[in-house]
Amino acid sequence: MAKDFDTMEDSNRSNNPSIHEVSDPSRRVMLRGGLGALLGGSLGLGALTGCASVGGLMGGKLIGFESVPVGTADAIAVPKGYVAQAIAAWGEPVGLSGETPAFKFDGKNTAAEQAAQLGMHHDGIHFYAQEGSADATKSGLLVMNHEYVDDGLLHADGMATWTAEKVKKSQAAHGVSVIEVEFKDGKWTQVTPSPWARRITATTPMAVGGPAAGHKLMQTAADPKGMKILGTFNNCGSGKTPWGTYLTCEENFINYFNGPSTPDAHQKRWGLQKVDAKLYRWHEHDERFDAVKHPNEINRHGWVVEIDPMDASSTPVKRTALGRAAHEGATVAVTREQRAVIYMGEDSRFEYIYKFVSRDAIKPGGARANATLLDHGTLYVARFDADGKGAWLPLVHGQGPLTAANGFADQGEVLIKSRQASDLLGATKMDRPEWTAVDQKTRKVYCTLTNNSNRGVGSNPGVDAANPRANNTMGNIIEWQDSGDFDGTTFAWKHFVMAGDKSLERADAKGNIKGDAFACPDGLWVDARGTLWIQCDMSTSAMGKGDLVNLGNNMMLAADPATGEIRRFLVGPKGCEITGVTMTPDGRTMFLNVQHPGEPASERNDPANPRAVSNWPDQRADGRPRSATVVVRKADGGLIGT
Repeated sequence: MAKDFDTMEDSNRSNNPSIHEVSDPSRRVMLRGGLGALLGGSLGLGALTGCASVGGLMGGKLIGFESVPVGTADAIAVPKGYVAQAIAAWGEPVGLSGETPAFKFDGKNTAAEQAAQLGMHHDGIHFYAQEGSADATKSGLLVMNHEYVDDGLLHADGMATWTAEKVKKSQAAHGVSVIEVEFKDGKWTQVTPSPWARRITATTPMAVGGPAAGHKLMQTAADPKGMKILGTFNNCGSGKTPWGTYLTCEENFINYFNGPSTPDAHQKRWGLQKVDAKLYRWHEHDERFDAVKHPNEINRHGWVVEIDPMDASSTPVKRTALGRAAHEGATVAVTREQRAVIYMGEDSRFEYIYKFVSRDAIKPGGARANATLLDHGTLYVARFDADGKGAWLPLVHGQGPLTAANGFADQGEVLIKSRQASDLLGATKMDRPEWTAVDQKTRKVYCTLTNNSNRGVGSNPGVDAANPRANNTMGNIIEWQDSGDFDGTTFAWKHFVMAGDKSLERADAKGNIKGDAFACPDGLWVDARGTLWIQCDMSTSAMGKGDLVNLGNNMMLAADPATGEIRRFLVGPKGCEITGVTMTPDGRTMFLNVQHPGEPASERNDPANPRAVSNWPDQRADGRPRSATVVVRKADGGLIGT
């Protein structure tokens, strides 16, 4: 998910990465040989089928498919007996009434057209059965994030010229899309137009809820009351609430802002610096992204945003009670007393794992009845102790060191400066905590720690029990169970798995996987049957090299939490990341996202040669690679994973 450009060497930025550098190791994908892109589906995208080779893992109740082998092809590979279909690619119309701009394969769509099309670089995704649906297993809404853009693909000439129109187009390609889909004539297709269709971008007006709403650190010249924020961007992981809303998470927002040559302590802690010419350069044509002129604008981003997919006219709300961070995701659990608990990772080296516990119980009545539920509650940060125990430390003004004397005037400032507050509380600095996943039945919680090659380097923290590998190129998944219930203030933890490749010589890269090798776990989700789905984000600058030499393209795997068995389920096309996963209620259709297919090692495409790495999913002679949603089903209509 998070990444930074290779050229960025600033020490602070290396610990608080931007769009690309944050992924140390590579991505892996395996593709089935002979899986050509067959024209199919209402969007004319590739309908792909796969036949996996026989894997060496024994069958089980949760995992019954044959492992897919490591691969490097420019296609999707799925197990024998499964079929995969690409839909909803970047640039396809979302379905707004009267607005159906077709995608232009030469990169010449306008900013206005992009605002009516699916955004770029699909990420977190969830499925919602729409109101009045006759069959929730065959129709619904897909809500998905668009994390960032590759300007080398977005514009016909890349960044050779830079204009206000290009900034507007880039901003329109960020954010969130809501689309309607249905299963018809044996395949899933997009429904257009749709009354639910919606684009939320980097310029969409947002309301603000919670303790930081209206705070002086949220006030700007354009918004002196600090109550109306324009846009959401760098949207990474996401969450689905029991009351029917969507939580989108603002991750590496800081990289969009131009900072001073010498940032102050607050700005430095959040990684603000002068804009690198190779990044977004939005500030050149949109002044609010110049933090020298508008220093409080950075405080208005880095929040979890709540969206009601069922009301296309509703205003998204930034929920400040959940804290400000480079949010990777927000996974909701429900206590026995029906309070909402949201687990969140912050995907930067040496940052933290958080959870929010609502003050009030979830009410029947859906989104409207719970319109302010996430504005009241307590935010905690995790401390993992060496004895396998841990504690949730409350980020509450006036408690412990979180006082005015230490720079926290009130609760709003604690939340705006959540990193500084967590530093003072002595929380455990983790190896890039990304997605969290919750098993509501077993009450276990999981979090991916993607990698961290900087641990113990220079003045950086050394290894500890929760982060035991110094040159952690492979990553791991940590597991815990809160005491009593999800709102417990202590927990017991262990490592679920240390990712790696047992064929390697370096001890810290071998891992302890019971099954198929993988590295850099990122996306994570527990399905209704209890299967833990693991998605990988190996950096394209590291794929096929060093410790990742044997791992091919990025992939998705399935794990049985009871046995620890892990099998490779899917491999993506060249240069992509596999991210975001959801299913229909019957467990027979899976939706996942393929992000940035065709990304080169430099992590930005050459507009003169857009097909240099990949031409997925369209495989057109004049095409360019496009992020897309992949639909996976069993050919016999059975449960996914069996």
